Amino acid sequence: MKLKLTLFLLLFAHTIFAQDSLYARRIVDTLTSPYFWGRGYTKDGVHKAADYITGQFKTFGLKPLDGKDFMQSFAYNVNTFPGAMKVSINGAELKPGQDFIVSPESRGVKGDGRLIKKDSVTFINPENRIIVLLEDKLTWSVEQQAADYAAIIVRKKALKSGPETVNADIENKLITGFKTGNICAMVRGTVKPDSFLVYTAHYDHLGGMGADTYFPGANDNASGVSQVLSLAKYYAKHPQKYSMAFICFSGEEAGLLGSGYFAEHPLIPLSNIRFLINLDLEGTGEEGITVVNATIHSKEFEMLKTCNANGHYLVKVYSRGKAPNSDHYPFTEKGVPAFYMYTMGGIKAYHDVYDISKTLPLNEYNHLFKLLVDFNGELMK
Repeated sequence: MKLKLTLFLLLFAHTIFAQDSLYARRIVDTLTSPYFWGRGYTKDGVHKAADYITGQFKTFGLKPLDGKDFMQSFAYNVNTFPGAMKVSINGAELKPGQDFIVSPESRGVKGDGRLIKKDSVTFINPENRIIVLLEDKLTWSVEQQAADYAAIIVRKKALKSGPETVNADIENKLITGFKTGNICAMVRGTVKPDSFLVYTAHYDHLGGMGADTYFPGANDNASGVSQVLSLAKYYAKHPQKYSMAFICFSGEEAGLLGSGYFAEHPLIPLSNIRFLINLDLEGTGEEGITVVNATIHSKEFEMLKTCNANGHYLVKVYSRGKAPNSDHYPFTEKGVPAFYMYTMGGIKAYHDVYDISKTLPLNEYNHLFKLLVDFNGELMK
């Protein structure tokens, strides 16, 4: 009888996590769909994502972190590309996102002319202030200012010969005071409600480049949002001794702006945070995870490794030192104990149009989820 009960419990637990895996996949599929348009600055993408995430928190029964509103609003300037996005080199039209991108600080331009070769990868059309750069991989970003030139980065293999002429029709719009916000929710603790474990992930991405091309951002960072939402869903049903806070930041791709704003305008005392874990690039894991700040918080890192070993979860937990590479960093600079965890192995798509849900495996989602739950338990002892 005991054996049957054990097998039933194991099967029940497996079913729960399998269902959560399906939920995580649905979140990634949803956030990377054209409706959210890369969760950026055109077609209302980032605002739609904020509303969607807020709706998930409400469905789970979470409360606003400040007791009033899930949204912590802030604003910043951003250069956008809402309309025309056409480029031809040597008379051949290129595909945006696949064959070329515009440098995110570029101004709008409509013109054509000959290109002057400066070096093996740099070509200039001075009349229209157009710079053409050749690269092996196209990697896009976000800028808060517009320059007095237009830089076009072209994938080398998209050209049959060296660039000699350019024809460009590119529209940009610099938005001053673009309004966005962090989505902040919590589950109140049962014993020490003023002590917090905090989980974070940025929900913004790069948005669209022109009217027809967007950057889905599956691994970066629909994957991290899916894990944060899954944890929120779990802890809404299983309140802990400590309060559990869940924050989805905006403005990460523009320079850690959302996390920086929260760190300067915290909705809870930063001294009350027992530990903060930031999740960014969580879609793979066949080679394990890397933990930023592991060398700073060695005691907690050993706890994490022990949890992983006891649960037989991930093949490796790598240690890394301090790095300003995601939303944990503004908190680290304020003295908040924090890890940034990212998965290793698998797809190489990053800041490009190929970071899509279809090719994102989420193959270690369950193991990472269980590891985090176990780690939380150790942190509250």
